[in-house]
Amino acid sequence: MRLRRELRRGFTLVEVLVVIAVIAVLIALLLPSLASSKAQAQRIACVNNIRQLTLAWQIYADEHDDFLVNNHGIQETLSRRENWVNNIQDWPTSDGGDATAVFKCPSDKSIAENGPRIRSVSMNSLVGDPGELTNKFNPQFVQFFRLADMPNPANIYVFLDEHPDTINDGFFMNRWEDYVWGNLPGSYHNGGANLSFADGHIENHRWSLGETRREQGAGSGTFPASSPTDFDWLKERTSVRKN
Repeated sequence: MRLRRELRRGFTLVEVLVVIAVIAVLIALLLPSLASSKAQAQRIACVNNIRQLTLAWQIYADEHDDFLVNNHGIQETLSRRENWVNNIQDWPTSDGGDATAVFKCPSDKSIAENGPRIRSVSMNSLVGDPGELTNKFNPQFVQFFRLADMPNPANIYVFLDEHPDTINDGFFMNRWEDYVWGNLPGSYHNGGANLSFADGHIENHRWSLGETRREQGAGSGTFPASSPTDFDWLKERTSVRKN
């Protein structure tokens, strides 16, 4: 009888509190790991998307006598729609086209008035035929029209994550002699961006400065690069100077 009474006895309040405390500690220990795993999965998905875009970019050149796909700014994209991507993004309800996952980093959670934004990737403005914008902003640098124009394809980026505050067309451009950010690279992946290069390889680069890693909503206007660190890193992988 004594044994039966002991078996029927439940947990004491102290025991319940100890169990709850242990569970809370385990959750606290596991949450950062789970968050890190999710971020890593999103980074890998973004890399795969950019890799697919870069493969398509290379196939286009193979099928068009080494000439690169068009890379237009806002006006020509709107008027000609003969661009590598035929949509202009803004925050109001402009028609951006159908959502296509390959153009979007899964870590980009920005929302416009008409729903989630459909693209987070842009192309190097000095890669491809920009039409009326050829060397308009950076005349001292080479505009690459063909793959053969690139002296070192492994050091020229093609696609990159762009910051949601500045992305509109698919034409990622800064005036590289001015040290002013007009278009800002993304920082979705632990303060860094994924970039693809003309030889097909992908890099994840973490920006050194807080101003480069700024949060969404800081504004789309230009602002000076207070230190050349991040600006020069991207500049050196954008093009080469003319002889």
